[in-house]
Amino acid sequence: MGWCLVPSSPLLGFNAFRLNTNRSAGFRAKLSPEDHHPLLKSATNGATLRFQESLRPEPLFLDPYAGCFVPLDVQKALKHQNQPETSSAHFYCVATKFIDDQLIGIANRMDGVKQVVLLTDGMDTRPYRLKWPNSTIIFDISPERVFQRASEKLQGVGANVPRSCMLLHISSESSSIQDILCKKGFNSNQPSVWVMQGLPVITLASFEEILLVISSLASKGCKFIGDLPAWLVETEIGTKCNARKWMDKLFLSNAFRVDTIAYEEVARDLGTDLPAGEYEYLLFIAEQLRLSDGQMDSWRREFQRLEEDGDEEGFEEL
Repeated sequence: MGWCLVPSSPLLGFNAFRLNTNRSAGFRAKLSPEDHHPLLKSATNGATLRFQESLRPEPLFLDPYAGCFVPLDVQKALKHQNQPETSSAHFYCVATKFIDDQLIGIANRMDGVKQVVLLTDGMDTRPYRLKWPNSTIIFDISPERVFQRASEKLQGVGANVPRSCMLLHISSESSSIQDILCKKGFNSNQPSVWVMQGLPVITLASFEEILLVISSLASKGCKFIGDLPAWLVETEIGTKCNARKWMDKLFLSNAFRVDTIAYEEVARDLGTDLPAGEYEYLLFIAEQLRLSDGQMDSWRREFQRLEEDGDEEGFEEL
């Protein structure tokens, strides 16, 4: 099962790709002609918001690498823009801060190797800017073209993953992401934390496919954090009023218990304001309720071993 960036794919297609215009506020990144691919444009808009947030007097977070993705003319304009003390934070940046805090908190509580899977737009700088605990393996699943372009720019500014950690990329165009994850060392018997922010999703079926893959690989109790395009809810139920019920049903059908997080509550906890209007994304955190496929296989082998021992030695030991 894979996530292919081709028009025939039910998950991600260029012909049907829907750009999120709410990702960018104030300044839009002005790209060179070769960068006018929709995925590159969307990823650059997100990086521009992180760069802009880092310039605020009291930023929610600092992204020292976002600027390498932002055209110089936009950088100059943003640096000369007035940054009032009471300026509000964009919804995207509030979500980014919430995800950062949850992600690092969960990773620090993991025993042994920490497995982190990022479903991104290809320009996610978390592997470079967050304070990862030792022995963290970060799997970045994102569009190949964007990730390779971003990697070149990050190398150019000296960005490095901590020495005790490892970053592995998997193209979201791959035909079998689940198999590739396992071949690269992901262990579904061990804890993991999953994040989705920026990965292009255009249909409900595509998101259900993502949920299915995560449900198969994430061990019981693992967390899945991210934001989901709200228009998927509107497409399914025609209104946002029943979004929580719809999310509950969708996630529970894939063995996850989910909490939909209000941006207003997060902003209040962070001591910042939100801009006027609504945001086209739903912020969530979910927990895996069942055993992963790997855990089920281990349980079956153990059960079979006990049965064989019982056949050989009698039932006294059982």
